[in-house]
Amino acid sequence: MDGRSLEQARQYALQRLERELSPNLFYHGIAHTRDIVVPAATLLAEKEKLNEEEFHLLLTAAWFHDLGFIKQPAYHELISTKIAAEALPTFGYTDDQVETICWIIFATVLPQSPVTLPQKIMADADLMVLGSDEFMVHNRNLRRELSFFGKEYTDAEWLKVQLKFLESHTYFTISARALMGCGSIKKYRRP
Repeated sequence: MDGRSLEQARQYALQRLERELSPNLFYHGIAHTRDIVVPAATLLAEKEKLNEEEFHLLLTAAWFHDLGFIKQPAYHELISTKIAAEALPTFGYTDDQVETICWIIFATVLPQSPVTLPQKIMADADLMVLGSDEFMVHNRNLRRELSFFGKEYTDAEWLKVQLKFLESHTYFTISARALMGCGSIKKYRRP
């Protein structure tokens, strides 16, 4: 696997995301992968000083991590790994590399429990939106997406669920904690 393989994998994932994602994925649409997760993974990988192969595997996982949404929201990470396992060998990825990519994708399953540094970067990149200036817009889009798939919340329920999630979330990499200004959002809760 080399930079050319990564580019082929990126093009494959991007084309499938553009063509096959439901327009009702208001949060997990193509912009989530292309404009948030991949740039965040790139930034964190540079700050965490991943070697070239780890970097390529991480970015491949970032491009593929939500491809499972083209089939269904439930267990989309598992579906994403199946898509990766089928597609990536055609771009020159070895079985070991594909397995590593699949484990990096699985690091995004909630609750997150990454082990390796690339997994930790992927987990952090997938939720960097929590500390962004556009958090409220993305949060509304997530609620709208869940509503489309039949998961309705009252305002009070939504706020309670979101507060609990934010209070329990911790970034895994030193770089994400530094960029977000904290290790956990919990310490900023009002008394």
